[in-house]
Amino acid sequence: MDRWGITIPYFGQGLDRELVGELPSLGYTDAWSAEVSGNDGFTPLVLAAGWAPELRLGTAIVPVSTRGPGLLAMTAATLADLAPERFVLGIGASSPVIVERWNAGEFSKPYARTRDTLRFLRAALAGEKVTEKYETFEIKGFKLDQAPRVAPKIVLAALRPRMLRLAAAEADGAITNWLSPEDVRKVRAEIDEGTELIARLFVIVSEDADRVRALAKRMLAAYLTVPVYAAFHDWLGRGDVLRPMHEAWAANDRQAAVKAIPDEVVDQLIVHGDAATCRARIAEYVANGLNTPVLAPIPTGETPIAQIVRDLAPERA
Repeated sequence: MDRWGITIPYFGQGLDRELVGELPSLGYTDAWSAEVSGNDGFTPLVLAAGWAPELRLGTAIVPVSTRGPGLLAMTAATLADLAPERFVLGIGASSPVIVERWNAGEFSKPYARTRDTLRFLRAALAGEKVTEKYETFEIKGFKLDQAPRVAPKIVLAALRPRMLRLAAAEADGAITNWLSPEDVRKVRAEIDEGTELIARLFVIVSEDADRVRALAKRMLAAYLTVPVYAAFHDWLGRGDVLRPMHEAWAANDRQAAVKAIPDEVVDQLIVHGDAATCRARIAEYVANGLNTPVLAPIPTGETPIAQIVRDLAPERA
């Protein structure tokens, strides 16, 4: 297995310098951040760049509509110089809640805005002076004072064919989320074998299936009712099985929406069981075409998160 990533900071725990520094010796190759309403996507990676110089570092993802294009280029350039040839910039459309409700931005033409931002960043991070009228914004005379010595790779959050094809054609990879090992085949069919496919996999190390399902259903209801994820799972073929959840959510009955999620959907989308079972399940994703699994361990209180990170390490597989 070529790559084995972990999400930092870990759920329920701040950045642990000692544990981040230990990741390479455990067999982890990558550390990827997220950006929703906790830590920002860049600061944890700045710290990890010094704590674990062997790790590849990536954002999965930062939205294209919560920062101006120039600021996004400046921030990416800073990290690219801190971790030359080790930083991967993951960008994506995000969602109306994050962009509009939480950041007072405008969630408009998500595909075009992502494509335009990708094209701008390619030019800006190469050190070019950019004056360009894109479909979704216009740039007049932007040039980085100090372009990175090595421009970072850029990967796109992509859930359905159009964005997946853009990632394959113009970016360096695609990032996906909330899918089963079997779903990987359908996603991979939209992109060529040379395109890196990255996915964050939510992992619950517990043999208490009832406890896992109760926890996971709350997470799934919150995510799969977001329009982009609803459309993704329609495309994957789960439209009918998830319809009762969507109907209850639309009626503002959150409790009923959670209960409407079938156990088999949890078992498809959440990696769970003891550590050995979880590692074997992750290997199924890789066998079906996933290049880079990025584990996101969810604690249940049974085991400290640091121990979970160690137990899931690939060297123990």
